[in-house]
Amino acid sequence: MNQQLWEKAVAFHGHECPGLAIGVRACEIAQEKMNLNFSSDEEIVCVTENDACGVDGIQALLGCTFGKGNLIYRGTGKMAFSFFNRTTGKSLRVVLKPFSGKMERQERMHHILNAPVEEVFELKEPHYSLPEKARLFKSLVCELCHESAPEHKMRLQEGKTVCLDCFKDYSRGY
Repeated sequence: MNQQLWEKAVAFHGHECPGLAIGVRACEIAQEKMNLNFSSDEEIVCVTENDACGVDGIQALLGCTFGKGNLIYRGTGKMAFSFFNRTTGKSLRVVLKPFSGKMERQERMHHILNAPVEEVFELKEPHYSLPEKARLFKSLVCELCHESAPEHKMRLQEGKTVCLDCFKDYSRGY
């Protein structure tokens, strides 16, 4: 484990924890296997399947963020991260293996950070393709609440352009 990178992630996240260790270790694996560096734009993309502490490690160490459009949330709840390098075309999915042993919190964190990779993670190919680059959309104003949102997030309801908050979904249960 690179102590300097760990300290950078902890400073970003606010504290040490096993969840952050998962993200930091996933980054180290991706950096090593894919020859990655910090992403200044969208050259590296991470699709995270969870919204837990490890995602802060991804942001701090690889520069994948929602704002740049190179951090994408895919809410499966799995402790899995898929990394894509737009420049080389390489990709890697890093998945935390199930753990049933008994360890104290600090011991678990150190295990995640220092155990052999194959003991903690499964490395696979992502089962989906590289997401397209972030796009800019025209903003529209909701005719009900008068707040703006990008056009692809708006709906037409009773002849009015409305945002997702104001939209009343219609479903008959199928």
